Amino acid sequence: MRGAELDEHRTALLGYCYRMLGSPFDAEDAVQETLLRAWRNADRFDPGRAPLRGWLFAIATNVCLDALRTARRRARTVDLAPAAEPGAALGVPYPDFDLVFPAPEGLVVPPGGDPAELAVQRDSVRLAFVAALQLLPPRQRAVLILRDVLAWSAAEVAALLSTSVAAVNSALQRARAGLAAPVRAQPVDEGLLRRYVRAFTDNDIDALVEVLHEDATMSMPPLPFWLRGRGPLLRAMSASGACTGASLVRCGRSSFIQYREGLPFAVVVLEALDGKIGHIQTFLQAPRLLEVFSRYADEPAAAPA
Repeated sequence: MRGAELDEHRTALLGYCYRMLGSPFDAEDAVQETLLRAWRNADRFDPGRAPLRGWLFAIATNVCLDALRTARRRARTVDLAPAAEPGAALGVPYPDFDLVFPAPEGLVVPPGGDPAELAVQRDSVRLAFVAALQLLPPRQRAVLILRDVLAWSAAEVAALLSTSVAAVNSALQRARAGLAAPVRAQPVDEGLLRRYVRAFTDNDIDALVEVLHEDATMSMPPLPFWLRGRGPLLRAMSASGACTGASLVRCGRSSFIQYREGLPFAVVVLEALDGKIGHIQTFLQAPRLLEVFSRYADEPAAAPA
């Protein structure tokens, strides 16, 4: 077994571990551990019993389940504290291990392949979906990702988890029921995205009114401060001058690096609600996140200060 053979599966493994763990950094650590274990135990791999993909995903599943036994459940800041009022104190930042972090699609979604399958994979790395996954028990989470996102058969998942097909189907049914309620956010279509970016960078409050959902939220992880409602959002943005002198460099379908005075300032993730911008998540104080997203920027991004 060559290292190149293992690396062929790296992106798919990163996507799986990211959905399981809710952090691109933890996912990268988990995949590194997975490939190291595979390399050390290469003599135990029998291609006659299972393909290399299945063997690697079995190792990655064990790595993730081990990590989740001692980890606290990650969540978005909007799930951890009540909404604030404009002008309220920003609060003490949450530690990184409490929060779900975004991942650039280029890191966790393999390039090429069936368009319908790719659409499912892209949709399943949206922040709202990944946050909702964290509500599920770890084994249910693994079953749902493998069956509904990666389109594994029940028999393949049963073999991976050393359980029965009936147990997999039961876990999948419970996972689907547990996931149904929390996921309201939707992808942002291109037209809406362009209108928001133009309104934001032009500091055009009237145009922002047109693109923001009346129940939109705006958060600034890791700070606990967040707002709900178009009116509070616009008052806060106007008072703080959040749009003044800002520019956005795209890093995926609906994620950006926000620049201020020519320097990378934050990672911004947008999600839609009923055809308008419903969630604005601006990740501050995050040099590691800026570094990861800058690899996938539409134009070169300067190193974070």
